[in-house]
Amino acid sequence: MLPKYFYSSEFRYFKRWSIIGILIGIGAGIGSILLYSLLNIGTRLFLGNTGFVPPTAGQSLSKAISWVPSHNPLLLIPIITIGGLISGFIVYKYAPEAAGGGTDVAIRAFHKEGGKIRKRVPIIKMIASVMTMSTGGSGGREGPIAQITAGFGSFVADALKLNERDRRIAVAVGIGAGIGSIFKAPLGGAILSIEILYKRDYENDVLISSVIASIVGYSIFCLYDGFTPLFSAQIYHWNIYQIPLYMILGVAAAFFGILYKESFSYTKSFFDRLKVRNYFKPAIGAFLVGVIAVILIFLFPQFKGAAGFGAIGMGYGFIQLALYNALPIDVIVILIFAKIVMTSLTIGSGGSGGEIVPGFLIGAMTGEALGKIFAITLPWLVSPDMVPAFAMIGMAALLGGIGKVPIAVLIMVSEMTGDYSLLMPAMVAIVGSYALTGSHSLFMEQVDTRIHSPAHSNEYFNLLLKLYRVKDAMRKEFPTVEEKDSLQQAMLKMRHGISALPVIKEGEMRGLIRLRDLLEHPMEKWQDMSIGDLMRHKYATVTPDTSLREALDIMEERDVGTLVIITPRAPQKPLGIILKRDVIRIGEAKFGEKSDMYGESIR
Repeated sequence: MLPKYFYSSEFRYFKRWSIIGILIGIGAGIGSILLYSLLNIGTRLFLGNTGFVPPTAGQSLSKAISWVPSHNPLLLIPIITIGGLISGFIVYKYAPEAAGGGTDVAIRAFHKEGGKIRKRVPIIKMIASVMTMSTGGSGGREGPIAQITAGFGSFVADALKLNERDRRIAVAVGIGAGIGSIFKAPLGGAILSIEILYKRDYENDVLISSVIASIVGYSIFCLYDGFTPLFSAQIYHWNIYQIPLYMILGVAAAFFGILYKESFSYTKSFFDRLKVRNYFKPAIGAFLVGVIAVILIFLFPQFKGAAGFGAIGMGYGFIQLALYNALPIDVIVILIFAKIVMTSLTIGSGGSGGEIVPGFLIGAMTGEALGKIFAITLPWLVSPDMVPAFAMIGMAALLGGIGKVPIAVLIMVSEMTGDYSLLMPAMVAIVGSYALTGSHSLFMEQVDTRIHSPAHSNEYFNLLLKLYRVKDAMRKEFPTVEEKDSLQQAMLKMRHGISALPVIKEGEMRGLIRLRDLLEHPMEKWQDMSIGDLMRHKYATVTPDTSLREALDIMEERDVGTLVIITPRAPQKPLGIILKRDVIRIGEAKFGEKSDMYGESIR
């Protein structure tokens, strides 16, 4: 039995996509190492020159709270602005599609561009992202790595001469493998690759290769950075009486998730309309980020000005501080709004950075703030030690809802923190957030379901053609000719787009005359000929119960645009005709109806 399986199509499929997954995983691992290293070097080079040494993810509490603010915050303004200027010039000069978040562009490549991503995009995206975030622009590593590895997936597909469908799959695999690698969350990354493309559906064909690619990418990256989780967190023990509190957190996460999305959309729309050359837009956004950061640092000097410093750059370290319950409540509240504004200005103006990590920070601060409030107002239910658990759940709830990736984020946050004890309360919060965010999504290129995706339009169109019959599109009233009629009479009856006419005698069909048959003869000779001279005695027919797909196949095989409809019991008695354009028209009409209907029920 087993040796026979090795020769089956299922095993060949598995072997093929395993190899492709390994190749993409290698690219994801190496790409993650390069991006991670360059961002660290750039941060020390640019922000370090101002004296700013931010906390980092995974640090111990003593090291995390010992972060160093800038000795001269005013230096942040020119540094962030120069970073935006360089990033904008590189992107809009060489690869405009590398502007912005990256994840959305990769999603668009899957749905609308056949999985095609230019080979230069990963390189440009990496350089632009380093210049944006290491100088203080607000964003995360995951958006750039998603586009970088999606581009590598497209490159692998082209190198292996894969078809368009397989190239789309390779791009989706790249998205999940890159994010899973750099977040040290391989399972979450694999699930993300099938979930992030749609608001209410899954791309199941991606899963096998994505799991393999995520494992390979994660392993390579962790050989460089260690196999410990991204964040340091303790194990928490919740109780059933806290569930209403997690529901409240889900509501808050939905609110701030929608605020984040709307702020980002508005800012992007503003910069799109701004009458300034694209080269300079990221610099304008970066300048505003720097100014706001400096204002916050001077207005709110608590905890070394964390309200301003925590809102610039990537922010991983400030998430870590939240997980240690080391941030004051006023700083936490300010950071929620500041990070929304800073990220919207950075990415909305065309700066290169990811949307997910800022979303994690906003969610963590939302959860942390509520946790502190609950610990004060309900001390018998929530102890101070339990507050960081709300931060972790907030991370999952906000992104799971507004990003439309509830399962992926649920798993991902658990992997990033090494704590699986909060799966149940996180599920409660995520469900609430997901439901309340409705059709809102942080990723504008997501579509509702597969039936709404151009990647699957032919698949569903063909399925519908198989469901409907010729009788649904047939013309019961149709023109006919007789053998003795002139060719001019046949031509007049074909003027309404009918390319073939039944030839009738005494109510029975004798043959078929096609427009092509008429045009093969010069018109000056038509007066010497009749229908009987040119009619075909062999012709294709269908029955009323033939599927539209089969009818269309016959038309394409015979290269005709019209078929005659008969019944097997009376093959000489035509019931009607069906035109290719009628098949396509009814297919498109039914496709639209079904897409609206299925869109409400697939997930």
